[in-house]
Order: sequence, then C-alpha cells, then structure tokens
Amino acid sequence: MEASCRMDKQHEGDSLTFRNAAQMGRDSAKSLVRQQFRSVTYNTCTTRVIQEQPKWSWTLKLAVYGTSLGATLPVGYCTGVVNSPAVHMRAWCQEALLARYDLQLSADALELLWATVVSLFLVGGAVGSMTGASIANRFGRRPAAFICGLLLGLGAICFYACRPLRSVELLCLGRLLVGLAAGLVIACMPMYHSELAALQQRSKLAPLCGLGLTVGVVVAQVFSLQTVLGGPEHWHLALALYGIFVLVCYAPFRCYPESPKWLYIVKGRKVEAAQQLQLLRGYARDSEALQAELRDMEEEARVKSTPSSYAQVLSNPQLRLPLAIVFIYLGGQQLSGINAIFYYSVSIFRRAGLSSQQAEFANLGAGCTNLAAAMLGPILMERFNRRPLMLFSSFFCCVFLFLFAMLLQFIDLYSWFALACIVCIFLYIVVFQFGLGPLPFFIGAELFEVAPRSAAMSLGSVVYWLCNLIIGMTFPTLQSAWGALVFLPCSLTCLLVFMFTLRYVPETRGRDPSEVAPLVADGFKSKRPRH
Repeated sequence: MEASCRMDKQHEGDSLTFRNAAQMGRDSAKSLVRQQFRSVTYNTCTTRVIQEQPKWSWTLKLAVYGTSLGATLPVGYCTGVVNSPAVHMRAWCQEALLARYDLQLSADALELLWATVVSLFLVGGAVGSMTGASIANRFGRRPAAFICGLLLGLGAICFYACRPLRSVELLCLGRLLVGLAAGLVIACMPMYHSELAALQQRSKLAPLCGLGLTVGVVVAQVFSLQTVLGGPEHWHLALALYGIFVLVCYAPFRCYPESPKWLYIVKGRKVEAAQQLQLLRGYARDSEALQAELRDMEEEARVKSTPSSYAQVLSNPQLRLPLAIVFIYLGGQQLSGINAIFYYSVSIFRRAGLSSQQAEFANLGAGCTNLAAAMLGPILMERFNRRPLMLFSSFFCCVFLFLFAMLLQFIDLYSWFALACIVCIFLYIVVFQFGLGPLPFFIGAELFEVAPRSAAMSLGSVVYWLCNLIIGMTFPTLQSAWGALVFLPCSLTCLLVFMFTLRYVPETRGRDPSEVAPLVADGFKSKRPRH
C-alpha cells in the first residue's frame, strides 16, 4: 500500500515537475523539484499509513460512560437532593432524637445538627480528596473507581434505612460516606478517563465528569420535589434513589479496564498495558500505532516513573504554575457563585417576585438550563480551544453576576428589574457551562504527566471542597449583611480567573502533557505562546 502510494505520487510529481521545468526552461529545476517532491510525498504517505486512528471500542465506552453514570452522577445527585426536603428532614431529626433518646433539641441545637448533616458531605469530600492520590497510585485507577462505587452504595443503604430505624446516626454516616466518595470522584475520575482515552478522543470524554455532576443535580431536583419523593413520608427514598444508578452501572465492572499508563509507567507491567491498549483502541497486535503509543509511554517512564508525593509536587518549582492553574480553576469555579445560586435559588426567585410554586419550578428550569448547556460541553471541547472557551465563560460570568447583583439590589425601582434578574441568572448558567463548569475538572489531567498527576489532582480536589465549604458556611451570613451585593465578590472571582487565564494559561487541546509541561516549567515567568 505504501509503495503503491509512493509510486502514484511519484508519477504525479514527475508530470508536474516536467511541466514546471519546461515552462522555466531549466533542466536543473526539474531535477531539484523532483527530488523535493519525492521526499515530501514519501513522508506524507508513510505518515498516513502509520497513523492508524484509534477506534471507539466498546471497552472504552463502557468504562467511561459507566463510571460517569455510576459515580459522578450520584455525586451530583447527593449535592442537590437535600435542598427541597430539608424542612421535613429537620422535623424528623427532632422526632427521632425525642423518640430514641428522649432528647428535646432547642432551635439553636437543631440548627447546629442540621449544619452538621450538610457539612459532613463537604468534610468527607475534602478527606476523600486527600486520600485520592495514594489510592490511585497504590491500587490503580480502576480500584479507585470501584471504591467510589462501594462508598456510594453503602451511603445509599444508610439513607434508605435511617428513617425506618429512626437513626440520625445513619443519616450522618451516609452523608459522610457519599462525601468521601465525592472527594475520590473529583480527584480520580477525570484522571481515569483521560488515561483511558487516546489523545484524539480526550476532547469528547474530558467534560463527562462535570456533565455527570450536572445531570445528577437535575435528577435530584426532579425526584426531591414535594409532589414526587420530597414529602415527609418519602424523603429517605429520594436520598437513596441514586443507588439504582450505582447498581446498574457497576454490575459490569469486571469489564472495565485499568489505565494503560498506570500499568506501564507506574507499575512496569508492560504486557498488560499493551493488552489494555488493544482493547481500548481496537488495534491489532502488530499495529504500528500500538507500538507508537508504547514507545511514548517508554519515553515517559524513562524520565520518571515513580509517583510524586504531595511534598514533592508542592516543592517542585516546575509544577508551581500548573498547580496554580488547577487551584485557581477549581477554587474559582466554586467561588464564582454557581453553588450559591443553586443553594438559594428558590429564595432568590421569590425575592424576584415569583410565588413559592413558581419559584420551585423556576429552580427546576434553571437546573434544566444548566443541564442543556452542559450537554454542549463535549461538542465545544472538541471544536474549540480551551483558552478561548475559558476566557469567554469567565468574562461573561463576571458581567452577568455584576448585573444580577445590581438589579437585585435595586429591584424595587422598576418592575422589569425582577424579570431582568431571572434573565441574568439563566444567562450566567449558560455561559458558566461553556468553560468554568467543565474545564476545571480535567485541566489537571492535561497539564501534568503521569508521575505528579494523581497528587496534583488530589490537591486541586481539596481546594475544590474547601471553597465549596466556604461558600456553604459564609454565604448566608454575608447575604444577611450585604444583601444582593454578596454576589459582587463572586463577580470579582470570575474577573480574576479571566485575567489569570489571559496571562498564564497555555493551550492544552490536542497536546500531550509532555508537550504542555515545558510551556509552564518556568513558573510565573513562563511566556504564554501565541498559539
């Protein structure tokens, strides 16, 4: 095939060269052009043969979509499911403690207990993030995904059993278990997906973690409605319903592959890595594309194959800028106001002039808008570069949050300000999902090579959960003190993310982390390339 391609191109090149040389009247030009054309066509045809495109194998699809629906979706579900039935859950906590322990809580004590129930999820997320690197490095990416599913399954059992058994302890334990799972998911799942996919496939698969979280929040908003499962008799079913996704998606877990990069670079199990690559890419055993990927892994393993510790990652000056990018993106995503809007969207809609029922359905509409925009993520990531998307998203998030804060602050001046507030919320949600929503979850997998990747993404996950906790604990107090102006710091955060991206963040789309690493190796003195 290669020889035939060269012969056809050579014949075509000879004809073209002969005509050009005849026109110029110089025999030397004919010889020179023919020589150059042969060289170019030989390289082009050879490259075409060698660069076999990886296939979208069933093994790859099953692993990526299965873990997205069975792990990231339940995490998003657990994030949003307690908002609607919170009133009934508080009353049940009071009744359960009185029935079992003859303990009557005061209003302040009940508020503290509820704050504990809510915060255990965030605390578990931070702890799970810290353990993510050691679990992923020691046991593998696949076992880390299994542990996520196991913790989520145990949490669902606790939620289902807490109300019949009148056990507040089981409710708290369930929140802690799903929090631990959430921390592991944020730290490990984007890394697992990135290492399973070929370079050409990552743009489509990278946004799946953020998309799964968004889908989970919307599903939770639907099933936790008062008219569905959010009432006083069935709220425990709403909390545990995500267990169905875990059970279905983890049933074929034995078919999920291990990361070839972890097998080859970290553990040195080269034969197994080659077998996993064949399953994932659909390559033949003697495929040149397979050998090319194995050679790339060998080169990376030769540089450094031992996983980096937290201390090594934090002390390495070449990793300071990539770490700053991961921290600012994940922390900025949480401080940008998206969680505050969804935590308190019903009260915000009420203040904008809607009735209680209208506000509940407007909240569901906001969640559906968030989902619809998130589903554009894989398409956008495949067709557009990362930098323009993040710049566009962070800038317009800043604009819409600023307008929303000003309109809400002076909502009584004009009647149309209420409608404008709602429009700003929906526009903010849409542009958020263009960059600030999906990018922070997988940017670390595109910046770091295999050795420091797990530790760096675990540290970024810790920042994510700490900023989430800060929003959850401080937003109500600040809202009482500042009113609508509480969204101005969120707008400022988006502006800072925009300026940081403009100055320091390189383009990572279509590049292997080994190509990106030199671009950020000089830390904050690194010069951003023009392309």
